[in-house]
Amino acid sequence: MAKTKLDPQKLPKHIAIIMDGNRRWARKRGLPDGKGHEAGAQNLQKIVAYCRDIGIKHLTVYALSTENWKKRSPEEVKGIFNLLIRIVKEKAEEYRKSGVKFFVLGNFQAFPLKVKEAIKKILKMVVVDEKIQFNVALNYGGRDEIVTAIKEIVKDKVPASKINEELVSKYLYTKDQPDPDLIIRPGGEFRLSNFLLWQMSYAELYFTDTLWPDFTPKKMEEALYWFQDRERRMGK
Repeated sequence: MAKTKLDPQKLPKHIAIIMDGNRRWARKRGLPDGKGHEAGAQNLQKIVAYCRDIGIKHLTVYALSTENWKKRSPEEVKGIFNLLIRIVKEKAEEYRKSGVKFFVLGNFQAFPLKVKEAIKKILKMVVVDEKIQFNVALNYGGRDEIVTAIKEIVKDKVPASKINEELVSKYLYTKDQPDPDLIIRPGGEFRLSNFLLWQMSYAELYFTDTLWPDFTPKKMEEALYWFQDRERRMGK
């Protein structure tokens, strides 16, 4: 993999990914949906490692939206929860040693106790040499995030004259992080699906037909070449 060909000065500071296509990947192979989620989770670990190694400082992935949680079958959601618990337990120490700081965007407090406890444990983990912040969006919705921020602003009795874009950003889940420079959606769909609606104002949007389990580090590299060829005017 020709990593050295990428311009390190033009790498995005923050990449966000809508992980789409796990179920279709499984069904194309005559496998149960759960196998697609497992394959997607395995690929995610490769992408996290790749992004860390090339110098990406922030990576956010859309794992479970508020809509997914409510509309998917109980069996599928249970399988996703079990997979999440397993990943957290298996990867916690590896993340700590390799500089991956795990963070959650969304209201995971609504999850079953076992899931909450597993997430809380990895969130408390101290990473001494942090190389990348890895955000996982769970029970997340972009509109809900903005509504929640507004409620907190009201709760804090902030005067209307003090409310601006900078202040609102400080009340979002991604506070203290740069907005995504690059949004990637595998799976052939051309939707934003209620993902980081505030934060993606000036992000470059990259869509591909490749299903998420097949979106390898090589595919990520192709997306980064595409990003580096873009002329980013940022509204100018």
